[in-house]
Amino acid sequence: MLTYALIVFAIAAVGGLVLASSVLRGKFAPWAISILHALLGATGLVLLLLGVMGGSGAGRAVAALGLLVVAALGGFYLASLHARKTIAPKGVVFLHAGLAVVGFLVLLSVALAP
Repeated sequence: MLTYALIVFAIAAVGGLVLASSVLRGKFAPWAISILHALLGATGLVLLLLGVMGGSGAGRAVAALGLLVVAALGGFYLASLHARKTIAPKGVVFLHAGLAVVGFLVLLSVALAP
């Protein structure tokens, strides 16, 4: 389950790069990519939660889940700004991305552990 979550999060990250590049250029991100990014992120969280509930990965997997949930909350905030036709502050974009990357790397360390 953790491997599938990693794959889904990696695909979501590609969409996140596209979204962030738009925002960092002062433009609105495409809604279709925003929605796909959110759906992939939610799918990854569900897969990770199922893996944690199934006993996979112990403490680090729970830490990754926590980090990624906080990143998702930041994503909801960014989406709310987008819905109000407000370009997100760059700092919030970096915080959201940074939390997601750290969560992904922690999850990757769990998946690669012997």
